[in-house]
Amino acid sequence: MNLAIIGTGYVGLVSGTGFAETGNNVVCVDIDEKKVETMKEGQIPIYEPGLEVLFLRNIVKKRLSFTTNLVEAVRKSEVIFLCLPTPQGGNGAADLKFVLKVAEDLGQIFKQEPELGFKVIVNKSTVPVGTSDLVRNAVKKHAPDYDFDVCSNPEFLREGIAVEDFMKPERVIIGTSNDKTKKVMEQLYEPFLRTGNPVYFMDEKSAEMTKYAANSFIAMKISFMNEIARLCELTGAQVDFVRLGIGSDSRIGKRYLFPGIGYGGSCFPKDVHALVNTANENNYDFKILKSVIDVNTEQVKHFFRKILKHYKDDIKGKHFAMWGLAFKPNTDDVREAPAHYLIKLLLAAGATVTAYDPEANNTTKAVLGDIIKYAERSEETLKGADALIVVTEWKEFRNPDFELIKKSLNTPVIFDGRNLYDLDKLNEMKFTYYSIGRADIIN
Repeated sequence: MNLAIIGTGYVGLVSGTGFAETGNNVVCVDIDEKKVETMKEGQIPIYEPGLEVLFLRNIVKKRLSFTTNLVEAVRKSEVIFLCLPTPQGGNGAADLKFVLKVAEDLGQIFKQEPELGFKVIVNKSTVPVGTSDLVRNAVKKHAPDYDFDVCSNPEFLREGIAVEDFMKPERVIIGTSNDKTKKVMEQLYEPFLRTGNPVYFMDEKSAEMTKYAANSFIAMKISFMNEIARLCELTGAQVDFVRLGIGSDSRIGKRYLFPGIGYGGSCFPKDVHALVNTANENNYDFKILKSVIDVNTEQVKHFFRKILKHYKDDIKGKHFAMWGLAFKPNTDDVREAPAHYLIKLLLAAGATVTAYDPEANNTTKAVLGDIIKYAERSEETLKGADALIVVTEWKEFRNPDFELIKKSLNTPVIFDGRNLYDLDKLNEMKFTYYSIGRADIIN
């Protein structure tokens, strides 16, 4: 099958590469000429484990190509995926300007070349309920008689394991009321569902709502555990035990029960706000999700207050080593990263920071510039630091050389925002250690 992928961010590039891997001819379209040239040269503009091998293989096999020419890509393709950014607007709503601009462009192309034949336009971007209708109307405005359909096919890709999620999906959601579209999408996804995982067909609005509901529920689960962790700190309970106890209940499940300093990234913050906005537009007060937003915002501040309290509310002139800048491990994505919010709080209080992340140093520097120092290795952050702050749970941070940490820091103090380390071990080594929802160790 011939496919066009419009937009080459995380979703577009992973989806395009994945579809090419199963034998489809895929052309990825982007307006960024430099980015397109970089990809033509075999370089991936994002960090995503496992993507490079598939990316290079399908370029060599000539199943995966890149262009800035939307018209040419549309001519050759039966299915057109919209994998465009939908950033959060000022009122929390998803901004659809990029999606609708491309829809207008497609309408113009169909008007000028009515002989191209039936096309399926697929909303792969995360979009509010009713967007399929908006895209359909934007196309029809220019090509009212053209034979096409718009369907919703939300992505469920977790950054860091997006390739595995795409190639082995737990489920595929397709929103369409058109029988021709259903057959096309069934054929396209059949290779990914050979182990029996389901494809669910539903109407477009239900598919659009499913994506927001899924992300918002996970965000709610994370915020709930952060609330439980804070209550554990007040009552003397240990959140690690609580997590194990409730996670063994099949009604709850083990995933997303680790407390920390809040969720970030390109999806959860934006999607929760967007669903609240949809509720507001329909005169519904979505109390739970409003609380989820409040809890997540407060969680970084709560962790910052732990740091302040240790230094008796005065960190002016203190210097901190920070491990982790990405919003989660196995990605270089720093959008809405808790580390960035924490850095701003530390600097505003008069502290300085030297940070290290295995992949996100450059992406952080592109956002924050030189307001902090960056190290090439985790150990380099420690020299001259008054304490270590752990923000992202990269594997290389899980079993560090604690003797080296102790010797390098001015004082043996660790603030652990991800509960990576064993309480008994750090107590035995005479560290002062603060974590989330567990007993503080004061030495």
